[in-house]
Amino acid sequence: MNKLEVLSQIEKAVKTCKKCRLCKGAKNAVPGEGDINSKVVFIGEAPGANEDEQGRPFVGRAGKLLDDMLRGIGLKRESVWIGNIIKHRPPENRSPMADEVRACSPYLEAQLKAINPKIIVTLGKFALEFFDKEGKISRDHGVPKKIGNFIVYPLYHPAAALRNPAVDQVLRSEFRKIKTLLSSPIELKDSGVVKKDDRQMTLL
Repeated sequence: MNKLEVLSQIEKAVKTCKKCRLCKGAKNAVPGEGDINSKVVFIGEAPGANEDEQGRPFVGRAGKLLDDMLRGIGLKRESVWIGNIIKHRPPENRSPMADEVRACSPYLEAQLKAINPKIIVTLGKFALEFFDKEGKISRDHGVPKKIGNFIVYPLYHPAAALRNPAVDQVLRSEFRKIKTLLSSPIELKDSGVVKKDDRQMTLL
């Protein structure tokens, strides 16, 4: 199968998934969307109310801020790929449980394997810790890391920026570096390299 066929298969699997309790309370699955040939992907934690309503990632206030920052570096939303670790909305936007992450994460892993981006931009604490169990967003934001086969660039979540003007200023500054990271070879200091055991990316 080619890349489009693989990702279409994953999307169908996500939309019919009943591997955990979250599908029972959600209105729509949110598989992710965007340019499957993009060199940068943006990964958040889980859908919120707006995303659950529309079946699309980052379409609420945080999504509008993300769109604005993308425009600020000359990118359109449709020219990148955007997704979440969890594909159904947790009730009341609670944090995902460990068994829910185990059930859902193979979908994202398979998507990333198919897309094969240059950079994974993680948005917020949860997304960073998914890729780097020892990661701390307060310490690691704005520092690209080699994790497995990917360069992971952790940033604050846009929702945090909406709540805190200081975080908003930091996020916008670090977001602008994405353009440089995409256009230049990425040099990582030893302290910025985090090794992670490669995990098989399957839909099983």
